[in-house]
Amino acid sequence: MGWSRRGFLGLCVALPAASGCGAPDRPAAPERQPGTPAAPERLPGTPAAPERLPGTPGRASREPSGPRPLYLGTYTSAEGGGAGIGLASYDPATGRITGSGTLTGVADPSYLAVHPDGRTLYAVSERADGAVSAVRLADRKVLGSRSTGGAGPCHLSVHPDGRWLLSANYTSGSVAVHPIDRSGALGERTDLVAHAGPEPHAHQFLTAPDGRHLLAVDLGTDTVHTYRLDERRGTLTEVARARTRPGAGPRHLTFHPGGRYAYLANEVDDTVAVCAYDPDSGRLDIGEAQATGAGGSGVTNYPAQILVTADGRYAYLANRGHNSLARYAVEQDGARLRLLGTVPVAGDFPRQIAFSPDGRLLFAANQRSGTVSVFHVDRGSGALRLAGEPFASPVAVCALPL
Repeated sequence: MGWSRRGFLGLCVALPAASGCGAPDRPAAPERQPGTPAAPERLPGTPAAPERLPGTPGRASREPSGPRPLYLGTYTSAEGGGAGIGLASYDPATGRITGSGTLTGVADPSYLAVHPDGRTLYAVSERADGAVSAVRLADRKVLGSRSTGGAGPCHLSVHPDGRWLLSANYTSGSVAVHPIDRSGALGERTDLVAHAGPEPHAHQFLTAPDGRHLLAVDLGTDTVHTYRLDERRGTLTEVARARTRPGAGPRHLTFHPGGRYAYLANEVDDTVAVCAYDPDSGRLDIGEAQATGAGGSGVTNYPAQILVTADGRYAYLANRGHNSLARYAVEQDGARLRLLGTVPVAGDFPRQIAFSPDGRLLFAANQRSGTVSVFHVDRGSGALRLAGEPFASPVAVCALPL
């Protein structure tokens, strides 16, 4: 497109409606609006202790039964945005979503995650004074918030042992660690690591399948950092760095269930890449750039997130701009992606995608259309079939089905 890396990021800030790398997803941060957490009855089907985080490899398959909870992230400070975390349920057989209100008390909850025991929900507050909050799901009580030590946190995840919350500060380019106590509440931050470079923008912070390494994807520096976590003190030690080609703008990484390969969505140059991963050292080796399925469409596309099925056979990529979901066959035990095609996402600007815990449904949060699309996933072919009309949700930027 002829833009320099700095120029591209500057344009994102200047023209937020036209870009996907930061500003359109991260509106300006006004003063915090006071809110009081609601405490209605438990949603039908709220789990006491799911086996794994939704959408992660290795889930136990189970037959759909009864409505399941769905939580929706939004921007409370954006025009037309929501008032807090959206509350809904979905039918695991049909994919139909039914809204049930809003949980207030968390500002700009743009990304959500659940504790491995299923009892606590975590949300970022994507503001200049970044924070993370814990919500007890039994009564939807906000258990408190903690500063992330940075600006614009846009991603969080829970370490598999359930004792640490990991978050990525996009605007300030840093990653943070918070302890989680037995109640699910958060303690004071135990570490904060700032990435070096002229324009660092940490976009994701997750745990590798080996459980010993944490990977931080930095869009601004075209780098994926690998850390070891001291599980007694909650501190980070960097052990490796992997660099994409200049200007790729890596945004989101997901692992193949085998644990030896991962797939990287590059937002700025509209590509994906297969990465070889060494669980002993934590080293990531980023492969050649591959197509997203948006080429030749005449639109500017910004890949958002990539998912892999629990059996490791198929991968899906959310394309913002092209407004599609790309489907890949995963071959050679995870070492190869083969593009099979794309399907329309039935919305505008799919910011985030997630599987239902049984892997039968795929949810897409469409930011600009303010909708959540649901697709049936064919286990044999990996094909996607739209499950009815999309559900209206203000500035939908995250869908978390439990």
